[in-house]
Amino acid sequence: MAKKFFGTDGIRGRANTYPMTAEIAMKVGMAAGLSFQRGDYRHRVVIGKDTRLSSYMIENAMVAGFTSAGMDVFLLGPMPTPAVAMLTRSLRADIGVMISASHNPFEDNGIKLFGPDGYKLSDENEAEIESLIEQDLSRRLADSGKLGRAKRVDGVHDRYIEFAKRTLPRALSLEGMRIAIDCANGAAYKVAPEVLWELGADVVKIGVDPNGTNINLNCGSTSPAALCAKVREVRADIGIALDGDADRVIIVDEDGTVVDGDQIMAVIAESWADDGRLAAGGIVATIMSNLGLERFLEGKGLQLARTKVGDRHVVEHMREHGYNVGGEQSGHVILSDYGTTGDGLVSALQVLAVVRKSGLPVSEVCRKFEPVPQVLKNIRFSGGEPLEMSSVQDAISAGRDRLGASGRLVIRPSGTEPLIRVMAEGDDPILVRTVVDDIIGALGRVTA
Repeated sequence: MAKKFFGTDGIRGRANTYPMTAEIAMKVGMAAGLSFQRGDYRHRVVIGKDTRLSSYMIENAMVAGFTSAGMDVFLLGPMPTPAVAMLTRSLRADIGVMISASHNPFEDNGIKLFGPDGYKLSDENEAEIESLIEQDLSRRLADSGKLGRAKRVDGVHDRYIEFAKRTLPRALSLEGMRIAIDCANGAAYKVAPEVLWELGADVVKIGVDPNGTNINLNCGSTSPAALCAKVREVRADIGIALDGDADRVIIVDEDGTVVDGDQIMAVIAESWADDGRLAAGGIVATIMSNLGLERFLEGKGLQLARTKVGDRHVVEHMREHGYNVGGEQSGHVILSDYGTTGDGLVSALQVLAVVRKSGLPVSEVCRKFEPVPQVLKNIRFSGGEPLEMSSVQDAISAGRDRLGASGRLVIRPSGTEPLIRVMAEGDDPILVRTVVDDIIGALGRVTA
């Protein structure tokens, strides 16, 4: 059954507009609080957030919901999503919450929920919470004397900083490296530069002045132009671009060239395979990862398992089949030896470890394969099922036939925005672009 509130990455929408309202946020707190009460003890929830203006509203509403359900609330303040997942386990909480819309503009916000193991909730958990949201819960809430308490937790930044540093060998130092980092005016604006500085790097910071409305605004992993310019300006050895909640990363080499998640996974997979650390003989990526990554891994005797789009699907496949490296082209990289969700900073540290070990510039370390020409275009739609229209189906079939066995075509609705994404790749760039344009044209005629 289709879910009403939860999408591919929690609940997301325009802030102060249904479903991302204070009322719904409070009901989510009530429902999740009741759903995750497992025994007769003081239950607790940890809540982190990014730097959006609306995160204050959502946070306070959720505190009201959780405390009314009898749960104690530990407030972390602005913290990366992977830090919230880690602290959910570390603080032995029954549930973790990250208030963020990730890479979306400040007008949007979202709610991501983690179970006590630090993993995102299962479909069954989300369905149960959705069912409770729409019920009258007044008779199930806590008695007056059993209401939860809420408090801010000190020292959480230091916990995450130490955790991130421990993912590298103790003897590894970044001394002598100039690193430019763009924190997207988001959740990692304090902790990420501090980690790099404590490891000895000369750190040049941008995107570290959040004001509530500038998160992801012309900065971060989805807008790396500012970081590319900064790397060239200060002659940095590497640039690191995080997104609003720091669960994804994009690298910029010393020439100011962008390195995407596929190349990052290739770097880590090869390094870990050489060290005997890579589990299950390969990695997990989504249907959107470049065919060049797949060919590179095959050349190394490694396999690429593909899943649907969404880091949750990647994580599920990794857990089920024993992989310890997975991710998305967008820069979500999951390293299950260290965490339960994508961690942009930790992924960047793994790349830095390879750079240090090899003694080579980032442009050489991070160019593991030549990407197969790939074109991705989005088209907005307001409702209905445009992909089911016969004219669109005909265009898709024609595109698949033209690409043949040496290319790939992926068409899918976005899980977070009212968009249809059309991606094609193949060795002939002109053919690839033509196929995408033809399908976008067909969609445009039925969505106009």
